Amino acid sequence: MMKRVLITGGAGFIGSHLCERLLGDGCDVICLDNYFTGSKDNVRHLLDNHNFELVRHDVTEPFYAEVDEIYNLACPASPVHYQYNPIKTMKTSFYGAMNMLGLAKRTKAKILQASTSEVYGDPAVHPQQEGYWGNVNPIGLRSCYDEGKRASETLFMDYHRQNGVRIKIVRIFNTYGPRMNPSDGRVVSNFIVQALRGEDITIYGDGMQTRSFQYVDDLVEAMVRMMATGDDFTGPVNTGNPGEFTMLELAEKVISMTGSKSKLVFMPLPSDDPKQRKPDISLAYEKLGGWQPSVKLEDGLAKTIAYFKDILD
Repeated sequence: MMKRVLITGGAGFIGSHLCERLLGDGCDVICLDNYFTGSKDNVRHLLDNHNFELVRHDVTEPFYAEVDEIYNLACPASPVHYQYNPIKTMKTSFYGAMNMLGLAKRTKAKILQASTSEVYGDPAVHPQQEGYWGNVNPIGLRSCYDEGKRASETLFMDYHRQNGVRIKIVRIFNTYGPRMNPSDGRVVSNFIVQALRGEDITIYGDGMQTRSFQYVDDLVEAMVRMMATGDDFTGPVNTGNPGEFTMLELAEKVISMTGSKSKLVFMPLPSDDPKQRKPDISLAYEKLGGWQPSVKLEDGLAKTIAYFKDILD
């Protein structure tokens, strides 16, 4: 029997790649999105597939369907978007998780939460392991997202413990690739768009803060493997690339690969911006069948630059 899968945030950057993958795996896919940061253009090429269903819906409202698995991705994930309406961001994380967990409870579906490395905040431990509780400002400008995702994880664990819902939690580190929103302000998309337009490239702070970047295909592979693990394993599991780069290194790489004449300009660091970010992926390697990122930064950047060249022309 064909597996019925619901993906919230399915028309977003990551969600659209997950839709493609699951359709390719022979699943029947319901893609749910309110198009705040997602776009119908991201999944337009899938609309002729008879096993694909696109529904405009906001996860803060209940949704009813008979499904076997749920991937809960819906939530704005870049500062420019999640700070646009911080109350709605918090509601999306909390009510979205609660509504999808309620659906999973009723249908006995397995459900995966797309959590984030932001649950670690500005980490005092490096690299970050799943057992680290984090260093998050509960009342800062980023809190609507960071604390919203932490609340989602809490809800998932409590639905599991109290109601026996089969849950999975993945903590996603910085991810990039085609279909990123060009106006989302994330570092990879920002650098590429500015370089292609010949604009100054914005570096916040001194540019020495670090991030670890995984290509979207590697993340999707990890999510699918996580969903396939036994019911006794809930996570959370870090999914990310342990390769660590400073913002300056990334900017110089993007300038070199685009052939841009852009100059670097330095701006004040946003509040609560993490100084370092690097996943320990030993648990993912152990539990997800030897999973580790396979796409090198240069290869992933080349594909992402080609995508942005196409949409900016």
